[in-house]
Amino acid sequence: MMKMIMIVAAIGHIICGITDCMMAYTKSGRFEFSDAKDNSKMQKVFSTMPLKQLEAAMLVGVFSLFMSSFGYIALSQYILKSNAIVGNIMLVAAMFFMVLISAHHVLCGSVEWFYVKLGMKEESLKAVMDFFKSNSVAAVAYVGLLVFVILFFIMVVTGNTSLPRWACIFNTLPAFLLLAPTKVPAKGNIANAFMFIGLAFLV
Repeated sequence: MMKMIMIVAAIGHIICGITDCMMAYTKSGRFEFSDAKDNSKMQKVFSTMPLKQLEAAMLVGVFSLFMSSFGYIALSQYILKSNAIVGNIMLVAAMFFMVLISAHHVLCGSVEWFYVKLGMKEESLKAVMDFFKSNSVAAVAYVGLLVFVILFFIMVVTGNTSLPRWACIFNTLPAFLLLAPTKVPAKGNIANAFMFIGLAFLV
């Protein structure tokens, strides 16, 4: 059962990564957050962005995160057997991450949707960016993920689980640090999927 949950969680993050790409890529190029400072760059990228693509990215993305949530809950329960305090902290951190990251995912998609819907004008960009900035607090979701993966890394590397110590490499944190300098899209989802795929072979 645990192995299946890890696989489902990995698939969830892979799908979520695809939806991230659906929001970032169009036939006209790739959206970079720095483009938001220049409406001409935004217009160029989003001129070929179908609204239905953004709608699908938001809905499928939230469902995929729901799939992944089972993996975080399962790992929290797994650690709970070794250390009740750490396991419960991981569970709270995971739920904090999943709820807020789902909101953040929809927020990012909504900003792009309204920008396109409102005609991609200068005032449209200002309006959606003001909306994004006023609701960007949802990005603190990553604090929850950071707490989760650090605690999980410590528990494995210190031998406080039934996993071999070297299994600590199957963790979002080291995977993300390796991907961070690259231009690979959806780095977070790739790193999270890596963790769950690796653990699927060990649990």
